Amino acid sequence: MLNYDLVIVGGGSAGIACAISAFDHGVSKILVLEKDLYLGGILLQCIHNGFGLTKYKEELTGPEYADRYINELKKRPIDFKVKTMVLKITKNLQVQFSNAIDGFQTVQARAIVMATGCSERTRGSINLSGDRVPGVLTAGLAQRYLNIDGYMVGKRVFILGSGDIGLIMARRMTLEGAKVLGVAEIMPYSNGLTRNIVQCLHDYDIPLYLHHTVKRVIGKEHLEKIIVSEVDDNLQFIPGTDREIEVDTLLLSVGLIPSIPLVENIGVKVHPKTKGPIVDESMMTNIPGIFACGNALHVHDLVDFVSLEAEKTGEKVARFIKDENAKSNREMKVTPKTGINYILPCQVNLDNTESITFNFRVNQPFSSVYLRILLNGKVIKKVKKAFMLPAEMETIELPSALLEAGVLEMEVANA
Repeated sequence: MLNYDLVIVGGGSAGIACAISAFDHGVSKILVLEKDLYLGGILLQCIHNGFGLTKYKEELTGPEYADRYINELKKRPIDFKVKTMVLKITKNLQVQFSNAIDGFQTVQARAIVMATGCSERTRGSINLSGDRVPGVLTAGLAQRYLNIDGYMVGKRVFILGSGDIGLIMARRMTLEGAKVLGVAEIMPYSNGLTRNIVQCLHDYDIPLYLHHTVKRVIGKEHLEKIIVSEVDDNLQFIPGTDREIEVDTLLLSVGLIPSIPLVENIGVKVHPKTKGPIVDESMMTNIPGIFACGNALHVHDLVDFVSLEAEKTGEKVARFIKDENAKSNREMKVTPKTGINYILPCQVNLDNTESITFNFRVNQPFSSVYLRILLNGKVIKKVKKAFMLPAEMETIELPSALLEAGVLEMEVANA
């Protein structure tokens, strides 16, 4: 049996950043396991720019951003394996994996970090009606086909869902010569970043149909057309609003879900909103020694935020391995209230950190409101917000000296 201080499952932006940080904070034996052919994860197919603005203060493509972290990883004696499938994780921190070179192996770890990213929701997960024909695929898969494999997936394209990958693919398909006939979004607002709406839709005169969705897929040997319909506030089809559009490709950008079946199966508690693990201030789950970060924890809108979160997680993992965390009953629960979809972390040991960074999302667009933070029923902070959008993750940092054991609540208010 192999022995490592830290095993990181996933060699994308989160896994690499976490490994570097953990090593720099004193963890010497680290193993990164990646199922793909190369380190870098989803970044390798994101050839558009816009990465690195927060982390590096410059604009990079996805491969350029990944390359910087990979180069830093290789400067350190950190072990990594690609083309490696993790088969099982146990509560006593064993990781079972296999690949063509090592065969089947078991690793005993002192800590495990889930940096497995997220998966796209598919046609089946949204119960899309109609014929089951080629031509319906997720936007991320189409991105890989086009940017990695050089395969053009269609000429007349429609996109369901206004997530960032879908918006970016609307521009990418247009630049490759396809006709993008529109983007439908079931909500009354887009789920993508404002800059992507402008740069990927408005700049190319691609229509965005809010409060619309695809009602039916039609085709025989291949996708031929779709029926797009308007929906009401209860997300029910409005009679008389059907629109028939001839297409050969339908791209689905209908949400991402953290990929955590390996730990969900052993009892890691899952957040009902994020669908990722419930974690404390150290990004540790309810099973001691198992951590999560990046899109395996909750879906981020910027890879810079993934990397920065993973770096903090690496530092916290190092403290855990070196047994530097305080044992205390000064615990604080964290609860979302009016207007807040979720907050992470969900619980905090106040003796383990000098300050706590909370990441949260609102559940609808807001403008000219206040973010109010209450501790045990009393307002301890109020912040004026010009606007908040569900597509953009919000962050607020609070000093632990301001906090005490009990319940912290966060809400959106008019005053």
